[in-house]
Amino acid sequence: MARSDRRREPAFDDDRGDDLRAERRGARKNAHEGAEKPARARKNAHRRSGFLFGGLIYWTLVLGLWGAIGAGGIFVYYGSQLPPIDQLAIPKRPPNIAILAADGELLANRGDTGGAAVRLSELPPYLPKAFVAIEDRRFYSHFGIDPLGIVRALTRNVTGRGGVQGGSTLTQQLAKNLFLTQERTISRKIQEAILALWLEHKYSKDQIIELYLNRVYFGSGAYGVEAAAERYYGHGAKAVTLAEAATLAGLMKAPSKLAPDRNPEGATERAAQVITAMAQEGHITEAMAKVALANPARVHRDSGAGSINYAADYVMDVLADTVGAIDQDLVVTTTLDHNLQSAAEHALTDELAKKGSKFGVSQGAVVALDPNGAIRALVGGRDYGESQFNRAIAAKRQPGSSFKPFVYLTGLEHGLTPDTVREDGPINVKGWQPENYSREYFGPVTLTKALSLSLNTVAVRVGMEVGPKAVVRTAHRLGITSELQPNASLALGTSEVTPLEMVAAYAPFANGGIGVQPHIITRVRTADGKQLYARKTGSNGRVIEPEYVAMMNTMMEETLLTGTARKAELPGWQAAGKTGTSQDWRDAWFVGYTSHLVTGVWLGNDDNSPTQKASGGNLPVEIWSRFMKTAHQGVPVAGLPSGAWRTAAPEPARLADSVLNLFGAGPAAPPPPRVEPQAAPPRSRAASQGGAGEQNPERPVHGLEALLPPEDIPTGGTKRGERRAPPRGEEKNFFEKLFGG
Repeated sequence: MARSDRRREPAFDDDRGDDLRAERRGARKNAHEGAEKPARARKNAHRRSGFLFGGLIYWTLVLGLWGAIGAGGIFVYYGSQLPPIDQLAIPKRPPNIAILAADGELLANRGDTGGAAVRLSELPPYLPKAFVAIEDRRFYSHFGIDPLGIVRALTRNVTGRGGVQGGSTLTQQLAKNLFLTQERTISRKIQEAILALWLEHKYSKDQIIELYLNRVYFGSGAYGVEAAAERYYGHGAKAVTLAEAATLAGLMKAPSKLAPDRNPEGATERAAQVITAMAQEGHITEAMAKVALANPARVHRDSGAGSINYAADYVMDVLADTVGAIDQDLVVTTTLDHNLQSAAEHALTDELAKKGSKFGVSQGAVVALDPNGAIRALVGGRDYGESQFNRAIAAKRQPGSSFKPFVYLTGLEHGLTPDTVREDGPINVKGWQPENYSREYFGPVTLTKALSLSLNTVAVRVGMEVGPKAVVRTAHRLGITSELQPNASLALGTSEVTPLEMVAAYAPFANGGIGVQPHIITRVRTADGKQLYARKTGSNGRVIEPEYVAMMNTMMEETLLTGTARKAELPGWQAAGKTGTSQDWRDAWFVGYTSHLVTGVWLGNDDNSPTQKASGGNLPVEIWSRFMKTAHQGVPVAGLPSGAWRTAAPEPARLADSVLNLFGAGPAAPPPPRVEPQAAPPRSRAASQGGAGEQNPERPVHGLEALLPPEDIPTGGTKRGERRAPPRGEEKNFFEKLFGG
């Protein structure tokens, strides 16, 4: 019972005691369970995020690995298209030929590059930095490929800010220039990247930028910074200013489009961007940038740049024969004078611009040699840009009466003198009847007068008297190399020659009778100074005896004083020469000389069409005078090789004497004259004027082709009114009347 008294029954509707505690335990449990759920969710979420992050890393690694394998495969595939790396080498740079004037001034470059290679250490520091600033700012920090640069370029291309950008580094650009083509393909870009990595492994940064500056294209045919500086600014890369350096660096964007000689505004705008980039990168100071922006680069236009190319082409023509195959950079020193080259070019082009249309002349050539044969100026045409054909050395044209000195020299060597008298009158050579320019005749004249007035009939008489073959031998001996036809018309210059030949053949008259070899190269060296060739003093020896030189100079001086070249002006100097006009006015010549210089001028048309009566005595003489005045400034005056001679007896008409001798009745031929050579002072025009000096330049003749030399000279019938009566007191004998002596 007692146990029953201690028993207690639970009460469910009471708030106290154990029932209350029991309810709190349940509440506590529920509360704990409610609190555990967010924690578990957070834990599960953390687990899930960790799983996702891990998965992302995993798949990133997997994809990256496969991407690397794929990229490696692509690199291997395209790399297999390249030469083996262990055999890869920088291609040899095409040789450059630097052509210098006699004083060492650079005249032109020849070769595929257009300029010599330069060392980085020789360049001003801001020049390479200009390329780094605008083309590859991270050049010194990347390994040949710049991922950041590629991303930046892609971003700008997508957003459209800054224009279309490229991600190529300077090393990649160099790889493209050295080994690849300019095609825009994925395969080329991959190969470019492979080669860039190889270049960075093989060479230092300075070596890479040096290679880059010497190989890239700068427009206008210039490869390398040296060629570009010479092309646009007239000096080497060592002397470029900051503004010029910025312009050159700016050309990399579009070399042809931004070339400063074609698009100066575009080039200047791009250069300003380069200068700004250089300042931002700290390569130059703000003050330097302001000065460069305020003084943009100006293209240098060489006054003789056009015609010098004719001379440079001729140098290249003879260089191979001088040194053989060219496989390295060469420096060629020439005989050319830059100032004379420019003066010759201006004299030709200016006169043709003023009077070329009036006279129907479209082309010309000028050649100037010193008396030893060194070419001082050579202009092969009016405009090298329009025509590269070098008329000075390659155009074979009829010299007209400028060929007559060789005829008269042959006559002198056969016993005639400048005072020998020959008949200027109608002549008939197997049906050919040459006439004078004015179609009038002067009767008996001295050879001096006949040459100065360019009387055709006397030249033909002398030529036939000595024989055309003898005239050919004389011309070849003096320097004419072209084939000459030994016929009657040869005396009037119907066989074609080049201007260079004519000038070289006149040189013996200026130097005292020594035959010359026209030459333009004096020395050839390699880029490092090794001498490959040096011209030795040489000549063809004596080709004219001194007494005949003196006679010819006296006769040809008269041409400038009273004859067909009397418009020639060279104050203070003794000068001589001969005009020439070919048949139908197709060619106009003047070759004249002093003891200092021998210069020839040719004018005509490339298609051999007739001019509008351009003769040797007008335009060619004017061009010659203008050039020679410049060429003789500051040169000490010196006379021509000259002298005096005495004739043993008065000279009758030698042709008549020859006929008399056939019958054993003629007088004996006088002995050759003796001359005491000396330098005669220039003669004044006033002392040399005569009535014959009013004669006009020669008129071209017709129908001269395919004539055979007759054995003697038959005289033709005299046309009524054409022959002038002989002067009073000069009554002719029977043979003179019969043969026109």
